Amino acid sequence: MKIRTAIAADLPSIDGIYNEAIEDGFKTAHIAPMSVKERKDWFRKFNDQYPLYVYEVDNEVLGWLSVSPYRKGRKALLETAEVSFYVAREARGQGVGSALLKHAINEAGRLNFHVYFAILIETNKASISLLKKHGFDKWGYLPEVINIEGERRGQFYYGKVL
Repeated sequence: MKIRTAIAADLPSIDGIYNEAIEDGFKTAHIAPMSVKERKDWFRKFNDQYPLYVYEVDNEVLGWLSVSPYRKGRKALLETAEVSFYVAREARGQGVGSALLKHAINEAGRLNFHVYFAILIETNKASISLLKKHGFDKWGYLPEVINIEGERRGQFYYGKVL
């Protein structure tokens, strides 16, 4: 097992894992699978300051975590970043998400981040549990901001001062 920065060759695996979350319902606000082509611009925005990590076993990507800017361009917010994470269906519950989140937290100081936060759909109990396990607290709630096929859901904001 290793956690490393993603490379372009990882994009099909990253996209596949993300699409599993879409297929499993209410894990992301996208409602239709994404294509690798659609995700290329998204992938290109990651860099040394805002990394995209993958969890790999035997050359297979089983999960990923992205670190994204919060309100890009506002200098007073440069020490705050959003984390998002997804784990392959067959690897869920095996510590992949926990390892990725721990890695991101450990790297935060090197990247000059003081705060991480995550935005998740209120029905995503596994991610809520994972965030709490790593010291994130519920910082906010936006009721009924998501509408997927007529079902309304809210979003939680979980955060951690590092």
